[in-house]
Amino acid sequence: MKNMLKGLGAALCVALPILAQAPADAATPAGAGAADQALVQRGAYLAQLGDCAACHTAPKGKPFAGGLPMNTPMGRIYVTNITPDAQTGIGGYTEADFARALREGVAKDGHNLYPAMPYPSYAKVNDDDVKALYAFFMHGVAPVQQANRESDIKWPLNMRWPLMFWNMAFLQKGAYRDKPGKDVAWNRGAYLVQGLGHCGSCHTPRGVAFQESALDESGSAFVSGALLDGWFASNLTGEHNSGLGRWSDEDLRTFLKTGANRHASAFGAMTSVINNSTQALSDQDIAAMSAYLKSLPPVGGNGAPAYTYDPQATKVSLDRPANDAGARVYTAYCMHCHGVDGRGFAPMLAPLAGNPNVLAKDASSLINVTLNGTGDLVINGVPSPFPMPGFAAVLDDKQIADVLSFVRAGWNNGAPAVGAAEVAKLRQSTQAGR
Repeated sequence: MKNMLKGLGAALCVALPILAQAPADAATPAGAGAADQALVQRGAYLAQLGDCAACHTAPKGKPFAGGLPMNTPMGRIYVTNITPDAQTGIGGYTEADFARALREGVAKDGHNLYPAMPYPSYAKVNDDDVKALYAFFMHGVAPVQQANRESDIKWPLNMRWPLMFWNMAFLQKGAYRDKPGKDVAWNRGAYLVQGLGHCGSCHTPRGVAFQESALDESGSAFVSGALLDGWFASNLTGEHNSGLGRWSDEDLRTFLKTGANRHASAFGAMTSVINNSTQALSDQDIAAMSAYLKSLPPVGGNGAPAYTYDPQATKVSLDRPANDAGARVYTAYCMHCHGVDGRGFAPMLAPLAGNPNVLAKDASSLINVTLNGTGDLVINGVPSPFPMPGFAAVLDDKQIADVLSFVRAGWNNGAPAVGAAEVAKLRQSTQAGR
């Protein structure tokens, strides 16, 4: 969802949270006495639900102190310090200041935030939850004096005043309201998915001005899958091949709690979501999110029938790997983890047969994870024993294209082939600066 954006649209790239820098002369926060610990604890839970730590904590950095770099087509931006430090963080923010930044994308000093901060989603957060989040960030987070770093974006693209007009066009103000005719679990799930969970920020396609094409289920494009910084955020609708149509409610709840199930394993940015957010959610909230997502009608399919497993043609190819370049690579590098039958050893080693990420029309995630591997899933403090390694230094562009084409065709997957040029493009963009 980048590369073709120019001007204002380009300035809006990246779909992950970032709060603004507080002015250097920020005052002591309002109500800085003893906080209601129950409120602080609730705010801590909500901050996990919003996955705030994933973006506002740099690798090996102090919690919420910022500094994490994010790439955009115009240059690099750096997430900011949202600890209660009065000079470099948000210690001078009142609850009203905090609510305005969270839900309207306007900082204490009046400047507009980039929609890298998903305030179009956070606009739906209700007042009680805003109050709890404010209590947590003011009284449950240790202040860190760490100055914010200016972005690398050059003038005039670094100007923020055009964002006022973007907000006029695309920001829908107002907290979520329960939908009549839907039960309590569905409405809770809708509130979490659309609001603090901000699932649409990554999983919904973007328009020409980089706005989300839909903010809830009333728009057919909502969470139907989108390209995000070299990864394809999966289709979360009921589409039966690349979406959740073949997943049971239990499958989805298991994935949100552990990052893996019989269909797929988390990788890329979703690893961070599982590690920092969804595994910590209550069973009730996980069930609500699953109920809502499983209610979404199918969108984005190519008209193909629902996937059915058929190993015969692939088995013949693997029996004689010299006849197929992709099969040769698979036999040498992939088969021991993902199996001759393509079914892997779920949930520890992901299946490739029928995997929604394999069946997706956009192969970016497959290319990216093959080149660069993925970070560890860490569930209850225990890292996954078999993370996907990167093969950028081992396999050339053609070999990766060959093996992914083999996988996408194998076991009746029936997905389009991958070209070496696609691999080369992602290699260049993801390996830069490594």
